[in-house]
Amino acid sequence: MSNKYVYLFANGEADGNGAMKDLLGGKGAGLAEMTNAGLPVPPGFTITTQACNSYYTSDEKFPPGMWNQVLKAMKKVESATKKEFGSATNPLLVSVRSGAKFSMPGMMDTVLNLGLNEETLRGLSRLTSNERFAYDAYRRFIQMFGKIVMGVDGEIFDHALEKMKRSKRAVLDTDLTAENLSQLCDEFIKIIRRETGKAFPADPYQQLEESIKAVFSSWNGDRAIAYRRKEKIPDDLGTAVNVCTMVFGNMGEDSGTGVAFTRNPATGEKMLFGDYLSNAQGEDVVAGIRTPKHIEELKSDLPVIYKQFQEVATKLERHYKDMQDLEFTVERGKLWMLQTRNGKRTGPAGVKIAVDMVKEKLIDEHTAIMRIPAGDLDQLLHKMVDPKAKLDVLTRGINASPGAAAGKVVFSPKEAEQWKERGERVILVRRETSPEDVRGMDAAQAILTSTGGPTSHAAVVARGWGKPCIVGASEISIDYAKNEFSVNGKHVRRGDWITVDGTSGQVISGQAPLIDPELGNDFRQLMKWADKTRKLRVRTNADTPGDSAVARGFGAEGIGLCRTEHMFFAGDRIDYVRQMILGSLDYKRLEKELRGLETEISRTGNPRKQKEIQGLCRKVQKAIVEPKRLYMGGLNELLKLQRKDFEGIFKAMNGLPVTIRTLDPPLHEFLPQTREETQKLARKLKVNAKKLWDTVQSLHEANPMLGHRGCRLGVVFPEITEMQAKAIFEAAVNMQKKGIRVLPEVMIPLVSDINELKLQAAAVRRVADEVFKKKKTKAKYLVGTMIELPRAALTADKIAGVAEFFSFGTNDLTQTTYGISRDDSGKFLPHYIENKIFKDDPFQVLDTQGVGQLVRIGTERGRQTRQDLKVGICGEHGGEPSSVHFCHEVGMDYVSCSPYRIPIARLAAAQAALGDEQKISHTA
Repeated sequence: MSNKYVYLFANGEADGNGAMKDLLGGKGAGLAEMTNAGLPVPPGFTITTQACNSYYTSDEKFPPGMWNQVLKAMKKVESATKKEFGSATNPLLVSVRSGAKFSMPGMMDTVLNLGLNEETLRGLSRLTSNERFAYDAYRRFIQMFGKIVMGVDGEIFDHALEKMKRSKRAVLDTDLTAENLSQLCDEFIKIIRRETGKAFPADPYQQLEESIKAVFSSWNGDRAIAYRRKEKIPDDLGTAVNVCTMVFGNMGEDSGTGVAFTRNPATGEKMLFGDYLSNAQGEDVVAGIRTPKHIEELKSDLPVIYKQFQEVATKLERHYKDMQDLEFTVERGKLWMLQTRNGKRTGPAGVKIAVDMVKEKLIDEHTAIMRIPAGDLDQLLHKMVDPKAKLDVLTRGINASPGAAAGKVVFSPKEAEQWKERGERVILVRRETSPEDVRGMDAAQAILTSTGGPTSHAAVVARGWGKPCIVGASEISIDYAKNEFSVNGKHVRRGDWITVDGTSGQVISGQAPLIDPELGNDFRQLMKWADKTRKLRVRTNADTPGDSAVARGFGAEGIGLCRTEHMFFAGDRIDYVRQMILGSLDYKRLEKELRGLETEISRTGNPRKQKEIQGLCRKVQKAIVEPKRLYMGGLNELLKLQRKDFEGIFKAMNGLPVTIRTLDPPLHEFLPQTREETQKLARKLKVNAKKLWDTVQSLHEANPMLGHRGCRLGVVFPEITEMQAKAIFEAAVNMQKKGIRVLPEVMIPLVSDINELKLQAAAVRRVADEVFKKKKTKAKYLVGTMIELPRAALTADKIAGVAEFFSFGTNDLTQTTYGISRDDSGKFLPHYIENKIFKDDPFQVLDTQGVGQLVRIGTERGRQTRQDLKVGICGEHGGEPSSVHFCHEVGMDYVSCSPYRIPIARLAAAQAALGDEQKISHTA
């Protein structure tokens, strides 16, 4: 017995339902659910995603039994519509549309008006008493079939259409007559024969078979693959195919087609939001070829239809308890529903919709938390144009996706990719975008189109990706040949800077000043629910008092990583660092030489030899004075500066823990890299330029990331660790006396062996005792380590005997586990991701199977030794949602991330906690 591959929906009954998205895809499940709910849905059937996957595993052949099921389903559709597929007198026409589990707007193929040929064309014309309509439907079908199924370049058809319009002085497609369209159909058929060497198929069943195959094949088309990469949609889901009775919006002014959302997908406002066109078919709206009317205008054009559609929209939203993305057609005054699915929305809209629906008692708080992809909160932090700035506004369009971005104008998606690769920020400017443009859209900072509406391809994709977007900027005239656009007498050329303000719809000349946005009450409410739910604490990576204050404003519960070396690059501080480094090398060399001489004196019993060595000692003692001055002088200046910095950070984080990492980078990173810079520094420090250059060269390492850095610096130069510890504890005591509650945590980096940590921890604790004794007061503190080497994770049980906390530095742990240089990985990692060698970039998404297992081992073994061991993560993985889920799973105490990713981590942590609750409830 063959599998069931075809699911019917007709006459108010459907084989499937809305819960069957895995099998029927989102569109098919929606059509089945609307049919079962008694809504006006044209009869049809859905071919399952399972059939698509079988098609690919069977050398692109239909699975056994599928085609027979299609033929039987078509007979039932004929019965439901009282029409006949291929009939010359009462023809049934169908659409063939894709529909994956997850919405992929415009990324796969659709064929409309299928079933037309010379005979059925005449039947359609007689049946509708509208010859022009029949030829318009035929023209569209030939064009779509030729492009999608037979592989003809779509621009060839577009050029033929434009040529016909020019010759007839027609402004719009609708200005062409039946005779004009008949001639165009003949021309299109000739184009297909010329370009493919094949005849356009007249047999409706051959058309259907080839169209189903084309839709299946579009699952692995370039644009679909690119979109899945961006959205992290699995490749093995496949697409369903929906074969649905055609209803026609291009039958006159009492007909039309539209796309609408039950709420504004850009802002979340509760209102019908969308576009419609009268006397048009669906692709006219989404392709942006014509700038459509706002859905509100349907109220005056067709008031009865508008009221009916409004009722349907409300019913569907309440049924699905989420904002719906609806497609509809009006055929001669009758409303037909063609799609309902959960609508894509911006991050800000997602937050508002979720919070509003809780207030409306449609959903509860936990559902609201789980509904918003944590990464979408990044969009709430998008830059906005400074309202106080004086702007040179070129024009205004439809504000399709909020946020603002500045970039250099490019006119082709390919150029957008190329310019981004060389480090340029670009704005992609097009008349309209198509699914083929997705790679260029991804590369652009923002998108601007001269046509289209809020539901056009550009708008939908930009909103889904959180990119600023303006569509329908109709005053812009684009000349692709000249690589420029003109607007209100001004010319903007390729490479010129513009700013796109997707919030206001303004297109601004040049680089407008951008500022951080203000977070509203809906965001704060969502965060309250998340904080009430989550178990993981969320800290921040911050190196200055200013960063600390920003992070606390975003809800940081402490600092998980304060990188002391970042403080060294501000102002003239780098010179003190360089002074310290240059002095330290000679000082350490001469100190070692002096110790050796002193040892030699004690060992020799020859007075004459002793006298000779004493003379050498005096020379070394004299020589050591200047490097010691440089070394200790640099350290003393840095001590003052670091102490002041730490005081500011402790003040900003009053009452919250602050984890401070001692010096980590190799010393050469602080030194000049060219002879010219070296000579300039030599003059400033009053040292010999040649000697300084030789010193710089001596610090060069073949592999500095695995060289003399981290705790290894502190072991060789303990004075550096001691200086930093002294700055930390003096700052802690000073602020404590001012009523600030301080909780310092000193973190030793790059430990691979417990003996390294023992030496560094002893130095830190000795300095703490000295400071507390001198200041006659104490402060609570912890000493711990970063686990960022595989050996440290594997020997965590031993290291925890000294460390009071672990913080996993997953940036370096990933680097050392994979054996991949983070700085060089850009040369090949994109290829690995593109070709599915790696699922994700491991520096962006924590590798739970490899690196994650080291994290798990380190956590478990550390707590075997020290049960109260505090464990966190401080790589950028701490702000990536799936990585946060893993941190929750292994039982960490906190994650730490950059200030602007704190809201994401807070929401992801709440979702991880709720995920646990759901697992428990399912197994109970």
